[in-house]
Amino acid sequence: MTVQRVSDLLPATAPFPQYAAKLMLFGQFVGSWDIEGTWHQADGTTRTGKGEWHFDWILGGRGIQDVLFSKGASPDQFGTTLRCYDKDLDAWHLTWMQPASGEFVNLLGRQLGDRIVCETVDSKPRRRWSFADITPSSFHWLGEVSSDDGNSWFLEQEMRASRR
Repeated sequence: MTVQRVSDLLPATAPFPQYAAKLMLFGQFVGSWDIEGTWHQADGTTRTGKGEWHFDWILGGRGIQDVLFSKGASPDQFGTTLRCYDKDLDAWHLTWMQPASGEFVNLLGRQLGDRIVCETVDSKPRRRWSFADITPSSFHWLGEVSSDDGNSWFLEQEMRASRR
């Protein structure tokens, strides 16, 4: 096989058949979404913005990668998350990267009740990212931070997504 670019090797069209049911935890988001984001400050003020979030299958259907960006952002300001299912843990490894802002976050994700909850493992402060109120056409994403090892959480950011 002659490969011209790494990106030629990444795409997949469906979940890996052996774990398809487990892979649909994040597979349900494959597609394109419009988002409305709110950033919450400690002083009680907020700022809002709009953007796009695009999810797709990668690595033979064993993982999902997304690209997230604010309206009007240049590609060097985009962020991406790589999500891969770990059958031995029955959990997802996630890595978020936004090089322009210096953000690199590693999380472990699982379904908890009707939510998908992803938490950092060994970082300070702790971070918890959740997908809630999930329907085929919308979801609510919550980004929380804890400075006291998970005893209390502060909502830093939330996004409401609508499927295109």
